[in-house]
Amino acid sequence: MKVLSEAFQIIQKKDHKYKLTTLNYESAFPIIALVGKRIQHIFEGASSLKKKQLLSTVAVLGLAMSMAAGCGSNNGNNEGTPASNNKADNAAATNTADNAAATNTATEEPAAPKIAGKVVFTTNRTDLVDTELKTYADKFHEKYPDATVEIEAIKDYDQTTKIRMASNELADISLIPGTVKNSDLPNFYLPVDDLGLNDRIYFKDNRSQDGKLYGISSGSAAMGVTYNKKAFAAAGITAVPKTLDEFYADAEKLKAAGITPLATNFKDKWPLYGWDQEAFIYAGDPMLHNTMATQDEPFAVDGPHWQAFSILKKMVDSGYVEKDLMSTNWEGSKKDVASGKIAMFLLGNWVVPQVVDNGAAAEDVGFFPLPLDNSGEAKVILASDYYYGIDKNSENPDTAKAFLKFLIEESGYDDYAGFIPVLKDKQPKLAQLNEFMATNPKVIEMAAENDDYLAIANKMQFDTSAFAQDAIMGKDMKEVFASYNKKWKDAKAALVK
Repeated sequence: MKVLSEAFQIIQKKDHKYKLTTLNYESAFPIIALVGKRIQHIFEGASSLKKKQLLSTVAVLGLAMSMAAGCGSNNGNNEGTPASNNKADNAAATNTADNAAATNTATEEPAAPKIAGKVVFTTNRTDLVDTELKTYADKFHEKYPDATVEIEAIKDYDQTTKIRMASNELADISLIPGTVKNSDLPNFYLPVDDLGLNDRIYFKDNRSQDGKLYGISSGSAAMGVTYNKKAFAAAGITAVPKTLDEFYADAEKLKAAGITPLATNFKDKWPLYGWDQEAFIYAGDPMLHNTMATQDEPFAVDGPHWQAFSILKKMVDSGYVEKDLMSTNWEGSKKDVASGKIAMFLLGNWVVPQVVDNGAAAEDVGFFPLPLDNSGEAKVILASDYYYGIDKNSENPDTAKAFLKFLIEESGYDDYAGFIPVLKDKQPKLAQLNEFMATNPKVIEMAAENDDYLAIANKMQFDTSAFAQDAIMGKDMKEVFASYNKKWKDAKAALVK
């Protein structure tokens, strides 16, 4: 009976029109029925917060009804009471009980969240902010009229995003910087297991922690040489090189024809990351970075990084790259490769569509594995690109998650960007990938970097692209590698203390 009294008190607080000062438990059912209808009316127009409050009230009301029935039966004389003789009241009470049961079921299986409000998506694709990405935002708005997406492009993406993470100013949807440890993911991002993608995607475990998925790959790419076929033809090159000596020979032919063989984008620095990835192939180790975490001096002379950087250094020393390394420009280099002024990039296959977008005909752009030795065997490293993450403090997390799912399933961004799709049941549309795979390369899938590696790398402030810069610009590569070994060893030791 106390429960029923509490229910009435709660109801009085919810709606002042129902003030009950006298409790007659046998006649309570008509009142409860009337209140139940009133709550149902309020519920239909209530906010999300108020709905939760009303659901709590209805739950108490349902329990109160059962208690009231118990109190009535204990008096030993149900016959002749208003509760037993008034059929209309009994029917109303039954309807109220049904409504309560339905409400309880809804609580167990909540309705789909409303996709509404504004979310911000940050990206490194400065070239797409007003074009392709804007189209995705517009299409998402068409699908969810109450939701809007603002696209923000950031040039120095990783560094800027890490600063924002430190001040809790992440965008609702962002690309997770590669230096973020998996153990730190729950501090900044929401789990995204509820999107129904876990069993449908590649690289699921790469950005997971404690059994929860925090990041979904935007797509993957094979590292290789994107080239202008017309530039090759102008230099008398009739086939792509299959050995390292052939690669150097072709570079000499291109130089002799007045064509810059290779764009390094040295000044922008980040495009040099591919030379670190080539070291994985020399090592034959998909977990090379994690293996480095077990070593005090991982940068050995004639080791994987030495071998990879030696190719780049020879290209620089031989004049096979841009004349002024300190004036290179990423956006400009795409136009130069598209026009044939520069012949090649060493980057992921994602750059192929960007060359086409800058004026080259698709059939004039090719893609082949960089030959790392003279064996004639093609080898390639396959790696995920950035991972999407949802800010833990997002004001509209359901909308943010809906846009992430839209990017993966509906936008077509992976095809536009030239990625190998993250969805297992989707085939890549990039024709140059077929040309690339026709060389039957041995594929090494790059493993996720573990916390041990990231801890040392962060402590040392290890930047693979800066390492490549230092190696090729230093007078003595041995001295450069020795200095990096010392920094690595010191950083590792400092973490032990």
